[in-house]
Amino acid sequence: MNQLKTAFWLVALTVLLVLGGRLVAGDIGMYSALAFAVLMNGAAYWFSDRIALAAAQAQEVGPAEAPMLHRLADRLALQYHVPKPRVYVSPDPSPNAFATGRGPSHAAICVNEGLLRILDEEELYGVLAHEFAHVRNRDILISSVVAVLAGAITLIANMAQWALMFGGFGGRDERDGQGAGGLIAGLLMIILGPIAATLIQLAVSRSREFEADHTGAEVSGDPMALASALRKLERATQVIPAQTAQPAFAHLYIVNPLGGRTLSGLFSTHPPVEERIRRLEAMAGGMRAYS
Repeated sequence: MNQLKTAFWLVALTVLLVLGGRLVAGDIGMYSALAFAVLMNGAAYWFSDRIALAAAQAQEVGPAEAPMLHRLADRLALQYHVPKPRVYVSPDPSPNAFATGRGPSHAAICVNEGLLRILDEEELYGVLAHEFAHVRNRDILISSVVAVLAGAITLIANMAQWALMFGGFGGRDERDGQGAGGLIAGLLMIILGPIAATLIQLAVSRSREFEADHTGAEVSGDPMALASALRKLERATQVIPAQTAQPAFAHLYIVNPLGGRTLSGLFSTHPPVEERIRRLEAMAGGMRAYS
């Protein structure tokens, strides 16, 4: 069901992008927007992991440098039946972690140094189990594509704003009498397009965080360890600002690295941590009842 929802939102974003191109520049704009979407999604597919890791200033580490990370990653790769991802560490003191890559065979796990300082081994195992769930479900690829399409729609809306300023939507008035309709459509694109794109992007990201929490806790067998880790990360990220996290990649992290800078929970890239913890606690209660 989660895959069907994601496919629906991807189609909705693509249609919104193509319609925006049509409003701005007619048939040429429509085909150009479609070509742009294909091009940008290709770039997201091949290079999003490198860009995300570079933005985090992450460095790949071997078993000798991070033995516990590699030991847990080896264990989870067997449990998830996926190739072991490359392991990276970011120097960021704000505790967090993310996974990236275009698929299970081309994946990487990155943890911030701050996370390694405050979590015990069970909590770290829970966090890595969450990130492995993203890898197996190809969530990172989907999130990258959605982010690219949402950015393209915002770009089209900006172009529509310039077209409106210079009379672009009124130019058809004398030819077909649709100038007023074009003006209204242009205004709707400028105002509602970016909002709709952002809400779709967040809907995809939030639903996949819940799914990764559930899968990770199920595989690790310890929902309370992940709940404890989320509680620590939520508190610490409010006190220790992220030094490397970029807004474009905020949705990749296990908790919102820019939580202190958001104005409203509606536009947060992550579901409320309290709700995630509540679900994990309920899951732990269910496991105890059946044990």
